[in-house]
Amino acid sequence: MIFMYGQDTTPPASKPAAKKPATAGAAKATGSKPATAAAPALTTKKDKVSYAIGADLGKKLKTSAIDVDPTILTRALKDTLTGAKVDMTDDEIRATLTDLTKDLQQKQVVASKEASEKNRKAGEEFLTANKSKEGVMALPDGLQYKILTPGNGPKPTASDTVVCNYKGTLIDGKEFDSSYKRGQPATFPVSGVIKGWTEALQMMPVGSKWQLFIPPDLAYGDRQAGPDITPGSTLVFEVELMSIQPKTAAAPDAGDQPKASEKAPDKTSDKVPDKAPDKTPN
Repeated sequence: MIFMYGQDTTPPASKPAAKKPATAGAAKATGSKPATAAAPALTTKKDKVSYAIGADLGKKLKTSAIDVDPTILTRALKDTLTGAKVDMTDDEIRATLTDLTKDLQQKQVVASKEASEKNRKAGEEFLTANKSKEGVMALPDGLQYKILTPGNGPKPTASDTVVCNYKGTLIDGKEFDSSYKRGQPATFPVSGVIKGWTEALQMMPVGSKWQLFIPPDLAYGDRQAGPDITPGSTLVFEVELMSIQPKTAAAPDAGDQPKASEKAPDKTSDKVPDKAPDKTPN
């Protein structure tokens, strides 16, 4: 039942019928039910806001798998909004919601563990079969890669920032991210991504395109990462290394500084620093 704030939910009293309609017997004989009244139209802004809030709350409750009684939920909303006496004290409400949070957290732990075990098993089977395919190279830590397009540019280091186009999928082929679909490449530090990427990027020349097969321990481990990457997932990426961004120029050292005799007098100190402050980011 959906409660619409500001509307009377009491059904109208039925009027006594002076005479049975001629079709009543036929309706009974055929087993047909009388038509239910149509829901009130959402005509005002208040109507639409009220319904939208209710629909949003319902969607969130359904997604979270919290078991609620819609009738009691509606009554609690009505009592609270209209200032009527509620059936629970504030302390009781707080304690109930605290218990609910604990229950949900425990269920999440169990669900996460089950998902991780299932995904890890599927990932191991996938990688075992994949490493025997033509062109696939397997490294000792579990990372696998295949060179789709060779490149002849420089290779980035862990301290570099690179520009890449990429597409990421699960082992079943479901795509969860793509810079191609966004219409622009991504820029990020080599050491600021998942371990499998950091390792592979340092082996890739600029201009190359590789396919990466990354086990969970080199990806997101047993964490949920967004709606599609569940715990223990093995990930597949196509990565195109487009360029390495130039590093910020370092400040000149003491050899580039003017000599003390060439500098204007310093009232606080006449000592020339051995080295200018290094403005290069750590």
